[in-house]
Amino acid sequence: DPDKKTEVVLLACGSFNPITNMHLRLFELAKDYFHETGKYKVIKGIISPVGDAYKKKGLISANHRVTMAKLATKNSDWVEVDDWESSQSEWLETVKVLRYHHQKLLPPDPSSSLQNATPLTKPGRKRKQEPNRHDPVKKKNQSPDIKSVPQVKLLCGSDMLESFGIPSLWKLEDITEIVENHGLVCISRAGNSVQKFIYESDILWKHKNNIHLVEEWITNDISSTKIRRALRRGQSIRYLVPDVVQAYIEKNNLYSPESEDRNAGVVLAPLQKHARD
Repeated sequence: DPDKKTEVVLLACGSFNPITNMHLRLFELAKDYFHETGKYKVIKGIISPVGDAYKKKGLISANHRVTMAKLATKNSDWVEVDDWESSQSEWLETVKVLRYHHQKLLPPDPSSSLQNATPLTKPGRKRKQEPNRHDPVKKKNQSPDIKSVPQVKLLCGSDMLESFGIPSLWKLEDITEIVENHGLVCISRAGNSVQKFIYESDILWKHKNNIHLVEEWITNDISSTKIRRALRRGQSIRYLVPDVVQAYIEKNNLYSPESEDRNAGVVLAPLQKHARD
């Protein structure tokens, strides 16, 4: 069916320190954009907070950040929080998080060497739990329709895209894999120079068809940094974050001058790692 829509999963990685209404708006803007093209169907949004090993200044514990994100998305019927990335002991490159979520969406493949290597009892046990397990696979082999596996696209603001230009923050091969195999959805303020940034990068230009630029006409300048600043100064953050998040922050007294000094003077994990490499 030529009208079959490509299914898309939107993945947002970041600190979410704390999650704000702006983070939630990014998902809504991206979903509207994809549906308006008529070619895509957004089936899920995933928020993946970074782990504590990222070592960013002012980063409070992943436990709190994941809990706040879960509270913020409790009423959403399509955006969810995944704590796999945040529960890793080491910092993970974003491309590995994309790979993980892509892998999770693949139908179980009976011909994969991994399953052939497992003892026979294991697939048998699994089959009892999942009686229809082989049906989607058969269908997939009959018509190798690439559209049957949802695409995981990295959802970001223009600041993340432009951070590709910061030396040693990203590996070139990671940027390549992200834009080549997955895709980027970048929400940018109307009039922002993201196009120019893509034009100035050979690798982004080469894959520009896989970079979706979404214009944010109702601009929203809320940032986690400004939220933390307001909290340190005892100012209200109401209407900038979901009410449940505000209540959680107050109850646990999360942001203070002390918390902002966490990891002060520590080199960010990706910079440390790439210096080692």
